[in-house]
Amino acid sequence: MNLTTTTPVRLETKQHFEILDGLRGIAAFAVLVFHFMEYAAPDIKQNFIAHAYLAVDFFFCLSGFVIAYAYDGRLENMGKKAFFQLRLIRLHPLVLIGSVIGLLTFLFDPFRDLFHVYGPGGTFMLFITSCLMIPYPVVEERYFNFFNLNAPSWSLFWEYVANIFYALVLIKVRNKLLWLLTLIAAVLICYEADRSGSLLGGWGKGNFLGGGIRVFYSFLAGVLVYRSNWIIRSRLGFLSMSMLLMLAFLVPYTLDPKIVDPVIVLFYFPLLVALGAGARLNEGFRKVCRLSGDISYPLYMTHYPFLFVFGSYMEAVKPDKNQLILVIFLSVVALLALAYCIMVFVDIPIRKYLKNRLVSRDESF
Repeated sequence: MNLTTTTPVRLETKQHFEILDGLRGIAAFAVLVFHFMEYAAPDIKQNFIAHAYLAVDFFFCLSGFVIAYAYDGRLENMGKKAFFQLRLIRLHPLVLIGSVIGLLTFLFDPFRDLFHVYGPGGTFMLFITSCLMIPYPVVEERYFNFFNLNAPSWSLFWEYVANIFYALVLIKVRNKLLWLLTLIAAVLICYEADRSGSLLGGWGKGNFLGGGIRVFYSFLAGVLVYRSNWIIRSRLGFLSMSMLLMLAFLVPYTLDPKIVDPVIVLFYFPLLVALGAGARLNEGFRKVCRLSGDISYPLYMTHYPFLFVFGSYMEAVKPDKNQLILVIFLSVVALLALAYCIMVFVDIPIRKYLKNRLVSRDESF
């Protein structure tokens, strides 16, 4: 694998693993469907995509692999400040966009008036903490999520922690110590699954440490896959890799999650990352993978405020099965379209502008 650079070190952008990009989009879509099903079928044993909550662990593992690939050979030269600036440019615009959408749905939810309950001061605190990625689990009506305007931000909180840990610690860690840390994290994963009954935690009051344990193992595992060069070359393509990923999400919850969840997270997801990095991309799927990868983060960070409204709708209207299926289908299509528009007209232009400003400032020195 060639890690030599031909462009300025500080802002070089390395080539993507396009099948892994495509898989990230599949995982984001699975999360979207899972969140609708949480409201439509509150008994998780009746949820046909019951293990899609583990997509977060797949994201963490993929992130560890990609971060190590992109920065292991150049972070020392580019500097930690530039690294953190680039990560903020990549991640934080959608944190802010998701917070704004969350605020609007909080204020104008037609089925529940939470603004009247929490008032201007409380609502302002919810918005500011959401923008600054400060956990603030105070809204009982929303199950004390850490981020009550945009629930999935909890995983971004841990992604930020992982990025900081990478730049300050992991970049200096040799493989023997990395192995030791990963083994410790694996033990903690098993402990968390046994203690909580699954690996569903990390998102709210009472399960904070579950999120830390989940990112601790999966991010380390992704880094380890890259640094150990566990890239498995095969004839597998995007479709076959997508089916292998979906198998993990479709495992019935009737199988004991205390066992199933650790097996998937400890072994299956790192294997999928290794396979995906070495899989063959059919030229006909190149655009599909790119679109899937590009839309994955916008979809993940913009859909849940509307799920809060959907939950209010379910409680107020109590729709029948046919009406519910139609509403979910139309909502999924609308949220995909919204994510695409935000990606094209808001997120990409903002990131391009900020990155150009960073380049211009560096060149002025």
